[in-house]
Amino acid sequence: MIRIVIADDHDIVRSGLKMLLESDPDMCVVGEAADGEQAFQIAMREKPDILLMDISMPPGQSGLIACGRVTKNLPKTRVIVVTMFAEPEYLFFTLRGGASGYLLKNSSREDLLNAVRTVHAGGSFIHPKMVEGITRQLVSSGDGVEDTSYKQLTTRELEILQLLAKGHTNKEISEKIYLSIKTVEAHRSKIYAKLGFKTRADLVAYAIRHKLLDL
Repeated sequence: MIRIVIADDHDIVRSGLKMLLESDPDMCVVGEAADGEQAFQIAMREKPDILLMDISMPPGQSGLIACGRVTKNLPKTRVIVVTMFAEPEYLFFTLRGGASGYLLKNSSREDLLNAVRTVHAGGSFIHPKMVEGITRQLVSSGDGVEDTSYKQLTTRELEILQLLAKGHTNKEISEKIYLSIKTVEAHRSKIYAKLGFKTRADLVAYAIRHKLLDL
């Protein structure tokens, strides 16, 4: 029997995943969590074979942070990220943090069950739609020129960049570093302007490329 914990901030998503997983007689959901901290605590208690976890779970701890904590403290528990983020930057970050699988939320039931079986057997599973993005990212990464543009950021801006790249929302950041949401938004706008970002994916890719994150 494959024992599974599900972590997602939406109850209806957790219920749907549980129904799909338990349609397989070899799978059993032993716990549910609404954020990364709950996921970590339940995983420590239940020691599941698989932890299915979303990346962004406001207002609680993000899955990006929890992934690293779980893989460090429970090496026998394999993490599969289940998310709507199709950008390869998030994939690279979660794999770097110890995840064994990356599944998009629009996946089929067959993809979900296949991911769980594959990862439980010791393999890795990456959603087929992500493969093309990975290839493009690898081909375009690195030109041999050192980029230190992040040094123009203030200490506070660099801190907020790191939190944004880890998947935190403006509200989560405001609560974490004791600033108003408007102040966080202002810092975020300055970061985007200084570094030429247009999307969150640009920011995540930049943070990973410059090793600005520490799970």
